[in-house]
Amino acid sequence: MSKTTNRPSHRVYAVTKNGERNFWQPIGAAWAHSDGEGFNLKLDYLPLNDAEIVIRKPKADEADAAVTA
Repeated sequence: MSKTTNRPSHRVYAVTKNGERNFWQPIGAAWAHSDGEGFNLKLDYLPLNDAEIVIRKPKADEADAAVTA
């Protein structure tokens, strides 16, 4: 069951290291299940370079940008 018509509750990132810095590439979105026990994911691409996949709540400025876009 897809939740893509609602705003996502989280963003999905591929995180890679470049020396001492981390590079966070947005790769999709996640919607929390109403019972709080899981997520539905929509990924725009899958990283192939040993990136770590991280799911985070969006920051306020990212959430506002998504509404105006």
